Amino acid sequence: MKTTMPLWTWLVPVLALGALIAAGVTGVGTALAVLCGAALVGAVFAAVHHAEVVAHRLGEPLGTLVLALAVTAIETALILSMMAAGGQGMEVLARDSIYSAVMIICSGVVGLCLLVGGLFHREQTFRVEGAGAGLAALIVMAAMTLVLPTFTTSTPAGTYTESQLAFVAVSSAVLWAVYVFIQTKRHRDYFISENDETEAHAALPTVGQAWASFGLLLLSLGIVVGLAKKLSPIIEKTVEAAHAPRAVVGIVIAALVLLPETWAAVRAARANRLQNSMNLAVGSALATIGLTVPVVVVASIIFHLPLVLGLPSKEMALLAVTFLVSAVTLGTGRTYVMQGAVHLVLFAAYLFLAFVP
Repeated sequence: MKTTMPLWTWLVPVLALGALIAAGVTGVGTALAVLCGAALVGAVFAAVHHAEVVAHRLGEPLGTLVLALAVTAIETALILSMMAAGGQGMEVLARDSIYSAVMIICSGVVGLCLLVGGLFHREQTFRVEGAGAGLAALIVMAAMTLVLPTFTTSTPAGTYTESQLAFVAVSSAVLWAVYVFIQTKRHRDYFISENDETEAHAALPTVGQAWASFGLLLLSLGIVVGLAKKLSPIIEKTVEAAHAPRAVVGIVIAALVLLPETWAAVRAARANRLQNSMNLAVGSALATIGLTVPVVVVASIIFHLPLVLGLPSKEMALLAVTFLVSAVTLGTGRTYVMQGAVHLVLFAAYLFLAFVP
């Protein structure tokens, strides 16, 4: 580990912040949109670097928890700000964002990690005890949040009563908290692989470097979300010009917000640290529901914001197939290229059917 912070790791977030400020002051024209796109990519690389510095200082699995928590917290803030602004389709924004994040992570991110890991290392392993428990919790949380509202009878289809919302919010938060407890305390060894131990000899960053990287991580993630929000009108116009469904906008924004986690997970798989990839993927999906739903529910109740959570039948079918495939492909703790290909084909089907419903 270098004793000094590389120049680009703090210069890129500063320049990206300048692009974000310029977009806020002058508006996003064609030239500035290209600049903002480049700044967004740079901020993603910077975020991943600083997350890795913090992760190395904290050790696994606390390290992978940092990036997941930071991204989810900022994503939640973005959802709430857009819901509060109102407008057409905002009542389903939380549902679409959560569903998109879960599908992108469970089919796209996991599939890409398994494919890359399989291509470079033939076979890889991870502790199924931790990933299996996390997947089970994710299935329950997703079912309560995205599926059951379609079938309850107390309110119109797709919605919950306030008491039902409160129950789902508390249940999701409890499951997420229990998962974090076993990940960081009670069963920490279920989330650590032998490959993590082989890197223990590397020099740790200093406390000052870790705190500096943590601050720059938050800044970089905030810039990613801010630039994504600034670019969203252009993305929306492009989607409308292509006559694609409005839900595609949510997919694009979710993909942009999840870029740091995706890049970090793929890099870990490439370095034969699939355990880190699984920690990040499963933990991020759980945090997407366990943190986002309670905050959105509280805001919905307090500010009387309309909230539709139940998915249509096609999306429910895709979600069910994704969880079934995940249970099969990740059930042994040993992966190779085939599992990655299966997940990526499912991800391609999700994207295709979003554009051609």
